[in-house]
Amino acid sequence: MVYKDFAELEASFHAAAKKTVVVAAAQDRSALTAVNQCRREGLIDAVLVGDEEKIREEIREFDGGLDDARIINAPTLEEAAAEACRCISRGEADFILKGKIDTSILLKAVVAEENGLRTGRLMSHLAFMKIPNYHKILVITDSGMVLYPTLEQKKEIIENAVDSLRSMGYDKPKIGVLAAVEKVNPKQPETVDAAKLTEMCTNGEIKDCLVEGPLSYDILMSKDSAAKKGFTSELVGDADVLLVPDMPCGNILAKALLFSAGADMAGLIVGAKVPIALTSRGATEKEKRQSLLLAAACAKGGK
Repeated sequence: MVYKDFAELEASFHAAAKKTVVVAAAQDRSALTAVNQCRREGLIDAVLVGDEEKIREEIREFDGGLDDARIINAPTLEEAAAEACRCISRGEADFILKGKIDTSILLKAVVAEENGLRTGRLMSHLAFMKIPNYHKILVITDSGMVLYPTLEQKKEIIENAVDSLRSMGYDKPKIGVLAAVEKVNPKQPETVDAAKLTEMCTNGEIKDCLVEGPLSYDILMSKDSAAKKGFTSELVGDADVLLVPDMPCGNILAKALLFSAGADMAGLIVGAKVPIALTSRGATEKEKRQSLLLAAACAKGGK
């Protein structure tokens, strides 16, 4: 199974087990709007954690839509982050949505051993993109967490992406390892890593996916470009995931597609006990809704 766009992903929720989101620092209008919409449609339940007075002030704007939502008072951002994590540990929610809180404060609580969300795995970022001229949702990783990953970290980033996509129903995700060229060049370390990751997949060290690289963006995304260069691969024009050489590269690529190519986007952090729906401060309500639903799709559990 693959999803051609976010609307198709959302449609799948009507037959799925309902999940519960915990919103960390829920005194955030756009986060509450996304939660209210999804909750009214019967897609999720919600627990709102944060400054209760500010949360209630915000939900007055929703015409009773959130009046019956459970609220846990946590006056400071640090308390809100910790309590959101404890909700997960107590089994009261299936995933986290970032509200009006700095990412660093939220992630500090997520990795704190006493909060019980650590898995021993690397945490990484998945940017789900729907590009107008591409036939399905495309994932870029890592575009927001691991600055300059080592070879072993790249392997874990791939594994995080594969686990997330398989939890959404994908059978064998296709992973293209990006570089500027298609040949291994010792002067371009990312090409060396790409070849090693391909070998790891071939020998079974990376499972349940197809990994190939190094591949340039034009060859990977354009069958015409690949044909002109005489390159053949089942990934050409059909990749599910693009593994970028480093976070700055991924961040620039994702933003270029978002702001210059008309793409839709949703963002998740994975590798913890549960997925975390995380968007930038400038994210639209649509992006937050999409991130919320994606996190629910990747989360295990439900009722």
